Amino acid sequence: MAKGDTIDRIAPTLRPNGQPVMYQRWRTLLFLHWEFPAEVVAPLVPPGLTLDTYEDRVLVGLVPFTMKGVRPAGLPAFSPLSNFHETNVRTYVHREGQEPGVWFFSLDAANRIAVKLARAWFKLPYHFARMRLEYEGAWISYSSERLWPTPVPARCAVRCSPKGEAAVSKPGTLQHFLVERYYLYTLHGGSLWRGQVHHTPYPVRGVEVQGLDESLLAAAGLTRPQVPPLVHFSEGVDVDVFGLTRL
Repeated sequence: MAKGDTIDRIAPTLRPNGQPVMYQRWRTLLFLHWEFPAEVVAPLVPPGLTLDTYEDRVLVGLVPFTMKGVRPAGLPAFSPLSNFHETNVRTYVHREGQEPGVWFFSLDAANRIAVKLARAWFKLPYHFARMRLEYEGAWISYSSERLWPTPVPARCAVRCSPKGEAAVSKPGTLQHFLVERYYLYTLHGGSLWRGQVHHTPYPVRGVEVQGLDESLLAAAGLTRPQVPPLVHFSEGVDVDVFGLTRL
């Protein structure tokens, strides 16, 4: 367990009261993370939130994956709108020592209608991008090129090969800190909002990564360290999405 960590990281994993507003299936997730100086990342996070650290380490993630079966509660999935690829750039935050969650610098998605709805309903910084996910034997290739809105250029290309058996993350480990995140925060109209998702724990595997070429971090105002990232892979989880709460 991270030394001196007093934040409750189990409570957010419990299913909240109320009914979901949306259902999604997140699949083929590649988690890439780099350590950054706190003074570089902190100015990019809004007032009311504090950087969440693991043993004083500030981590920024780049996560390409694909979405399946996205649908509002009470409606069936519709393939042209419900299945698309996505890539997000994020860091980790908490609110006064509670509710550890995610702050998104950007979310790029390959569905223009979903982008418009997510920007309007969930107040998240979504961007429309041209994206592909391809299988080449044991290798999976992701590619993304942002089209709108700015900042552009913002691209990502990477390939990976999952390794080993899948297992859930042990609480207190760095892996659990990075992947088991159930709260998200966004800023809209001068107010801070919190959203929540619920799913079973991620089945996580090791992964070999090659050919990373990206400018998404630079578009978010971050200079990527010239060191290999921390890497994890998951086949995915089924997700219940709950509505936003104004804080």
